[in-house]
Amino acid sequence: MATAAKAASKEVNFVWEGKNKTGKVVRGNTRAETESAARAALRRQGILTITKLKKQKVGGGGSITEKDIALFTRQLATMVKSGVPLLQAFDIVGKGARNPAIGKLLYDIKSDVETGSNLGNAFRKYPLYFDDLFCNLVAAGEQAGILDSLLDRLAVYKEKTLAIKAKIKGAMFYPVAILVVAFIITAVIMIFVVPAFKEVFSSFGGNLPAPTLIVVAISDFFVANWFYIFASIGGGVYAFKEAFKRSRALQIMADKVSLKIPVFGDLLVKSAIARWTRTLSTMFAAGVPLVEALDSVGGASGNYVYQQATKQIQNQVMTGTNLTAAMEDAAIFPSMVVQMVQIGEESGQLDGMLGKVADFFEAEVDDAVDALASLMEPMIMVFLGGLIGGLVVAMYLPIFKLGSVVS
Repeated sequence: MATAAKAASKEVNFVWEGKNKTGKVVRGNTRAETESAARAALRRQGILTITKLKKQKVGGGGSITEKDIALFTRQLATMVKSGVPLLQAFDIVGKGARNPAIGKLLYDIKSDVETGSNLGNAFRKYPLYFDDLFCNLVAAGEQAGILDSLLDRLAVYKEKTLAIKAKIKGAMFYPVAILVVAFIITAVIMIFVVPAFKEVFSSFGGNLPAPTLIVVAISDFFVANWFYIFASIGGGVYAFKEAFKRSRALQIMADKVSLKIPVFGDLLVKSAIARWTRTLSTMFAAGVPLVEALDSVGGASGNYVYQQATKQIQNQVMTGTNLTAAMEDAAIFPSMVVQMVQIGEESGQLDGMLGKVADFFEAEVDDAVDALASLMEPMIMVFLGGLIGGLVVAMYLPIFKLGSVVS
């Protein structure tokens, strides 16, 4: 097993073109350790004349994003549903990919399937891009003969999840961007504008107003230490990001605190519930047993509090407690969610009810983001107006009082 894995890791992708036994020009991709091994493999496949064979370049296309995976899932679902053979579908999507990195990934997966691996196991080799939920649903679809249906469900799930993440990021990005712009404007005024005014004020020969003296003192500090200020901010942001990546304790604390932040906390709670219910609905509809489905649900919520609550729910369900009671004991779901789940359990339509809950909370996130943007616009205007206006007034006060200063 180890030898096979080692050999597979040495294989590279070759792009080829040639003629088959009938003289028809064909082209494609194959994996092999060397060019000679690739030629031998192609001859075994019936490619008698090889006119072009070159190693596919790695990289150059950037990283693979969630958007790339969601788009691929939708394209694959559409093609399989339309009756396009699986390998041909991979070939079409790979060649049409704008990002060479996703194209190479798809060719690698296609090669694994060509060599006898089932699709679910082929995806499992790339956990960075395909999580357990994705692989489990694909494997279930293959076994049940409903791959087209489950790929469609996966595509919907990916699109919905991506949309809600984009909404949250957009809501968080707006105030951060405004603060960064405000800092840059303030720094420019302090480093370049205020010193020019200071030279003018020095010729007045009188006492400057207190607000002007404060601004001038801050400006002097900026001019003398601008490099250390920017370096400290940049270093602090970088250090925090690295510490956040490596420290599980810091991530847990951030997840707990974020849910309690005024305004933003409510938005994050609705987002977590939407993703939690959407994931469970997708897996349960695919026929995945409830206990097994809950393994993927907690992580999909994107928050430690919901991950821990999901583990608690899973443990209770394993001991015979129904899902409604377990969710009620977790005490993190609104009563409406619990009641909808109860109706779903009693009617045998749990996946449908969870889907309706997910739809409701996704709409709630949309409304909350719109409301947040409307609320923040006047607040940001007041903040920027107060900051920039205060600096301008402080600089012009001596000019307004020029007559008294000169006299």
